[in-house]
Amino acid sequence: MASKIAYYIIFGFAWTLTLLPLRVLHLFSDFLFLVFYYLLSYRKKITETNLRNSFPEKSALEIKQITRNFYARLCDQIIESFKLLHLSKKQLSKRFIYVNPELLEELYQSGRSVILLCGHIGTWEWIMGIPSITKYKFLAVYQPQTFSDFARIYHVIGNRFGIHPVLMKDTFREIMASKSKNELTATFLLADQCPRPEGIKYWTNFLNQDTATITGFERIAKKTKQAVVYIDLLSKKRGTYELTFRKISDKPEQVEDYGITEKYFRALEKTIVRSPELWLWTHRRWKHKREQASE
Repeated sequence: MASKIAYYIIFGFAWTLTLLPLRVLHLFSDFLFLVFYYLLSYRKKITETNLRNSFPEKSALEIKQITRNFYARLCDQIIESFKLLHLSKKQLSKRFIYVNPELLEELYQSGRSVILLCGHIGTWEWIMGIPSITKYKFLAVYQPQTFSDFARIYHVIGNRFGIHPVLMKDTFREIMASKSKNELTATFLLADQCPRPEGIKYWTNFLNQDTATITGFERIAKKTKQAVVYIDLLSKKRGTYELTFRKISDKPEQVEDYGITEKYFRALEKTIVRSPELWLWTHRRWKHKREQASE
């Protein structure tokens, strides 16, 4: 009951606030930054630790500057995500520069479904604009929330853009159901999340650290023989992004085990090193250690 009340309060406030133009909302984001960074110091110790371990070659001053820039971008991401409650498909398309949409078109014309991989980069929710440039049925995979009522916001936004939200545990079943109907799907996943200890199958060196990875997307790609594409996001200016589709493999069943996982994390690493302020540094990405997971 409490979560339902909180949902209606937050949804109502966000719906009303985001009626304002984005340039005005960015001013609100500036205020939010002061609250998050200076007043609340929201997860600042986690962020700074993650940055120091990821970039041991950077000075304390450089880490501090990246931290500050990250919190400014985090506040923009929060505001821009809620703005999806009112942005039209046309308005959203104007805020994206698609570098090579012909890659998706080529895969579609060849009759191949595709798995789209991205990290928690920038305002990743704006990837919901992709259905406007492709004929694919678009599936967006999400993790169940502690407060399930808040997942309804994701569904409300998804329905506006022709997105079909899918729980992570139902991903394979949804893909196969679409395949049985001869529907070509583009399945979008945020693949940089930390797996549960019992789900750890593979470790890699990511941002100078021993890192447990999720590998479900690779197993699904191999079983369904779907092409795998990485979504590379770059912030061109405030509220405008450049999106590049980078093919990881169009024949995943022929790639060695964990080869696709490695290619994805190498691509994501390049994106983060290029623009470290865009990644979500507040999550506990490295909370598992290899020796603990093996016990």
